Amino acid sequence: MAFNLIVLPVVLLCFANGIGFLIYAFKLKKNFPEEHNIINSLIISILWIFAGLLYPFIYPTDNSRIQWFQVLSTLFICIFTPGIIFLILYYQHRVIKRNPEVKNERDFNVFLKDYDQKIISEQESKFKTDVYRKALHLLPAALIILLWVFAVYVWGQMWNADEIWGISGENFGRFLIITVGFSSILVFATLDYVRLSYIFEKHSIFHLLPNNVSNLLEKSLRRNELFEFTRPVAMVLAFIPIFFFPFGIFTAAALIATIGDGAASLAGIKFGKWHFPKKSEKTIIGYIAGFLGSFGISLLSLWIFENELIMMKLVIIALGGGTTFFIIDFLNLKIDDDILNPLCSAIVMVILYFYL
Repeated sequence: MAFNLIVLPVVLLCFANGIGFLIYAFKLKKNFPEEHNIINSLIISILWIFAGLLYPFIYPTDNSRIQWFQVLSTLFICIFTPGIIFLILYYQHRVIKRNPEVKNERDFNVFLKDYDQKIISEQESKFKTDVYRKALHLLPAALIILLWVFAVYVWGQMWNADEIWGISGENFGRFLIITVGFSSILVFATLDYVRLSYIFEKHSIFHLLPNNVSNLLEKSLRRNELFEFTRPVAMVLAFIPIFFFPFGIFTAAALIATIGDGAASLAGIKFGKWHFPKKSEKTIIGYIAGFLGSFGISLLSLWIFENELIMMKLVIIALGGGTTFFIIDFLNLKIDDDILNPLCSAIVMVILYFYL
């Protein structure tokens, strides 16, 4: 463990966001009792706290080189990223100050009206919305894998970084992933604070959302999600506890939460005819596509990153991940799949990894 004062600002920032999300959650539940899922919001708040508690344990060793990277990471997460966010919001404030009519155009009620008017066909809208949603969800997992491959196999092995810089490719990968990951959820968290500020009628800053961000939200959010925290925040926060697992397990779980879930959702909407249970939106073809997608992407991830294991064990672990996804998808619990899928599938796979 590398715990020192260097990591404290990140820990406190996570705790502050946990409290901030909790305040928003209760306010949203009070204003929109039917639309807002308070259970998901409470879990997200807890995940923020866990992120703060786990952050000091990310680096397994503590030396001057590691501490230098910790300082750099803290600067990016606590100063650089918030600074960029502040400049963007301040620029939007100046735009509205010069053009006061823009504030009325960016009102949440106007946004909601435009959102409803653009729904031409419910089925078509669902499919297009899910394409944008799943693409947005895939981005964090894909970025994590690219950063790890670069750090371990390019920076670490090809450039002999351990000898030159005194830090292994794995530790450099941790630095990149954690810095980018925590910075990204901070950006999405700020987006939620601004977007959902309409619940504070006299202090709403919804109008500070740039038009291109509003357009992206309009394309990627379902209607009930207009009253919820964005899914990428929940999903990336759920990635943090499983980041301590073997990287092949972590990657498989992250891709199950994105590609597996996307396969189930898109195939179900586009090709699903037989619903099961009958009153559910879930379809048999969706279950099959989700299981096969989860199993396939898990097997590929394990084969690439855990290739020292025999193929039979890889297949069994991948089956464990795919089956866990299927069970969660079938149960259709009130807790968000973006939270349950990575956490539960990773736990099942890591048990099989160590005890099989």
